Parts: sequence; C-alpha cells; structure tokens
Amino acid sequence: MDVTTDAGGPWLIVGLGNPGPEYAMNRHNVGFMVADLLAGRIGGRFKRAGKAQAQVVEGRIGPPGPASRRVILAKPMSYMNLSGGPVNALREFYKVSLDRVVAVHDELDIDYGVLRLKLGGGDNGHNGLKSMTKAMSADYHRVRFGIGRPPGRMQVADFVLKDFSSAERKELDYFVDRAADAVESLVTEGLERAQSAYNS
Repeated sequence: MDVTTDAGGPWLIVGLGNPGPEYAMNRHNVGFMVADLLAGRIGGRFKRAGKAQAQVVEGRIGPPGPASRRVILAKPMSYMNLSGGPVNALREFYKVSLDRVVAVHDELDIDYGVLRLKLGGGDNGHNGLKSMTKAMSADYHRVRFGIGRPPGRMQVADFVLKDFSSAERKELDYFVDRAADAVESLVTEGLERAQSAYNS
C-alpha cells in the first residue's frame, strides 16, 4: 500500500467498548480509552454521528503536509456485541475502504499491555470483532491491546467487564498512550513498519 498519499480516502479508526459511565474503566473498554486519547491529540470532541449509532471525531493524523491522513475516530454506542452495524454504517457514509478500517480492542490471549497489530484474521471469541466481521468481512486492521487471561476460575465475561486492577492502572496511561502511537504509525507509515515498531 502506498502510504505517501491520501488518495485512497479516509481511515476509520474504531475504538470498541460499551457506552455508559459504569463501563468506562472496564478492561473491555480499552478501545474507547485509546479513541479518546487520539481525539484529544487531534483537538476534537466526540459527537453523535447523524443516524449512525456512534460518536465520531473527524480530523487528521500525522505531520502537516502530504504525510498526514484524514481520519474518522469512532466509538459505537450500540454495546459491544452489536458494534458491526454502526461501524459499517459509518464506513459506507464516509466511503472508507475495508483495508482502511482499524479496530482497537482488548485481547485476552496477550499479556497485559502488550500490543499486536494485524490485518484480518479470526475474532478469537471477541463479540465486537465478531459483529464487525459479520457486517463487513474480516479484512480490516486490528490493534490488539493485551489484557491477559482471567485469574483462577473467573469467567471471561466477568473479567472483561471488571475495571483494570489498581496494579494495572499504574501503567494503564502509558500503555494506552503507546497503543495510540501504534494506531498513528499504522495509518501514516503502513502495517509492516507499525508491526516492527510496536509488536512486542
């Protein structure tokens, strides 16, 4: 992919999570946290997106000039397991090609704070990805934010809907910042460079 021009149209960067203050610090909401940070970096505030069940911010990522990219940051307001409908509605409205959609989400099978970037693949039981893939196919980018596995016999659903632990919160801002950097790298420099810099 040629990353030196913006001729391919805008990027749609989707932070996955659940709406409402009771979910705000849940592990499942780390996608929202990254989207909020990116919105702050481009100086935007999330607003309801017309008829789509989502909040969006429009702006540009990257250095001024031809290297910058037009982006739409989005947070579906439909709850995690119904994310696909709002995301696909935004994709069609903004005329975004599937390979310029980026989902930022929590990942159980990666240690806490570790990032993995990839294009396409399975949903690994993640209901937000499952819904997006059903709505659009699987050929979109993912920025996977590791949250680790539940301790002991705790159910996965209980684990992802709990807040980050006090120990985890000490490093959370750093890891969210790094994930936002990874998204910017993916959009401005391409997948391979972003993977070599951030896949750990």
